[in-house]
Amino acid sequence: MPDDEGEALFLAAQQVCESSVSGPIVEIGSYCGRSTIWLGAAAQSAGRLVVTVDHHRGSEETQAGWEHHDPDVVDPRTQKMDTLPFLRRTLFDAELEDTVIAVVGASPKVASVWSHEIAMLFIDGGHGAEHAAADYRSWVPHVASGGVLAIHDVFADPMEGGQAPHDEIYRPALDSGAFVEISVTGSLRLLRRV
Repeated sequence: MPDDEGEALFLAAQQVCESSVSGPIVEIGSYCGRSTIWLGAAAQSAGRLVVTVDHHRGSEETQAGWEHHDPDVVDPRTQKMDTLPFLRRTLFDAELEDTVIAVVGASPKVASVWSHEIAMLFIDGGHGAEHAAADYRSWVPHVASGGVLAIHDVFADPMEGGQAPHDEIYRPALDSGAFVEISVTGSLRLLRRV
């Protein structure tokens, strides 16, 4: 996540945390924790919590043979990606262990047992159509009135990047009439539930 997008995410989280909108910040897809730090810093200063959900096995574009693959996050014992130790280190170094709750599991399965309103939902999970659509269906209904839906890697033009966050999350949210766009920074879109 580029710094300008991270700063926009932080400011949105800060505004939500200082508002009367109830619930935690929920992040779908933490990877090694870069965006989690932005969210956690905003939540920590307001005494709120962040719940970050990730299976920590990497999304499609981070697997071996793909452009964004990092062999350093492959567990030599299992030969599978495992970003959880990197997230744990990031949270420790940023002094956010008491602010961020890391939940390890597939996003739709975790959502199936979720029962609370969410003040801010940040979706940056799997970028394939199936995964993005599942994140939308599973989590967006929990966003509180006045809450924020943040979506990363939204590209209208297929030549700029993947289409799933645009077609499976961003467009359905706007087309539903339940959300209005409040900010655009790079590939980050911020929407508010009306």
